[in-house]
Amino acid sequence: MLAAKLTSRLTLNVLRRIHRGTHYSCVYSLSNCLLHTTKGPHSDSSVSRVFYGHGAIRPSLRLHETQHYGRRSFSLSAATIVNSAPAAVQPYLRLMRLDKPIGTWLLYIPCTWSIALASDPGNLPHLGMLTLFGTGALLMRGAGCTINDMWDRDFDKKVSRTATRPIAAGEISRMQALVFLGGQLSLALGVLLCLNYYSIALGAASLSLVVTYPLMKRITYWPQFVLGLTFNWGALLGWAAVKGSCDWSVCLPLYFSGVMWTLIYDTIYAHQDKEDDVKVGVKSTALRFQEQTKTWLSGFTVAMMSGLIAVGINAEQTLPYYAVLSTVAIHLTHQIYTLDINNPDDCWKKFASNRNLGLLLFLGIVAGNLWKERQETLLQNEEEVR
Repeated sequence: MLAAKLTSRLTLNVLRRIHRGTHYSCVYSLSNCLLHTTKGPHSDSSVSRVFYGHGAIRPSLRLHETQHYGRRSFSLSAATIVNSAPAAVQPYLRLMRLDKPIGTWLLYIPCTWSIALASDPGNLPHLGMLTLFGTGALLMRGAGCTINDMWDRDFDKKVSRTATRPIAAGEISRMQALVFLGGQLSLALGVLLCLNYYSIALGAASLSLVVTYPLMKRITYWPQFVLGLTFNWGALLGWAAVKGSCDWSVCLPLYFSGVMWTLIYDTIYAHQDKEDDVKVGVKSTALRFQEQTKTWLSGFTVAMMSGLIAVGINAEQTLPYYAVLSTVAIHLTHQIYTLDINNPDDCWKKFASNRNLGLLLFLGIVAGNLWKERQETLLQNEEEVR
């Protein structure tokens, strides 16, 4: 009887303390720990399979909740938004990697470079085009992930990290995935049809790369090169959408630089997967380069920067552009020099930092284009003085 009373009294005291917030942080820390160790899939052996460590999800923005004297603040991540969707819809959102937007960013950024370069001197990039290409990048990245998971269903089942992908886990059948793929491609076609005829033909030509890329890791140690050809098609398409055709003196070196950039960040990313890739029998540049990775990445960096310098010369870019190029070169040099190819978490951080690098280059192009008007004004004033 005494023991029962003591137990009851102790329980009541604990509940009162929790109510006052004394032990809230302990309770929340436990729930937060469970939230951040939830397992989940991503994509193929390259950019769209984002994870870290031993398979825990690393969303681009985490759900964060704190309490201070009874107040809570929330910041929503892409994964949280997907998890709040209806249960029947969630597998499809995860199939198109809507909860992991880094791949969409890396597909979209070369489009922004091209659109910004094609803008008239002194003008900002066309907002409508940026929005249209952002929508297209979201749809085409989702379609690529769907195709990849359809091809890799049997491979994914053999790896614990990828076994929970919707198709591998049986949440979505191949027929359902095929219908969903048709819907994504139809919407993407609708976006493409908003462009001029030249851009429509150019955009349609990229579909063969989207379909065949997932097969490349079965037959070559250079799937990252094919991914680069696919992910940077927007470097051609953006300029064509604005101008009506491609200026190859600008578009080709920009496309080449984008491909080199993809080889850099996706080789870094592939080092996270090398053990699993060996197990399931797929290939990558990480397995091809191994301990010589930094040498190869340094070569890709030189090639990328050379291409971007050629872009600047041919597009008549100005001082802000070249100042940003210097920053990009320093960032890549530091990224490669400090890279630990045997540390998955470090590989993830280096890989993810390339989104900011790409956005920085976009801002450099915009600033350089706005600077053109100032230069022209100064030249006109000098001529008037003379």
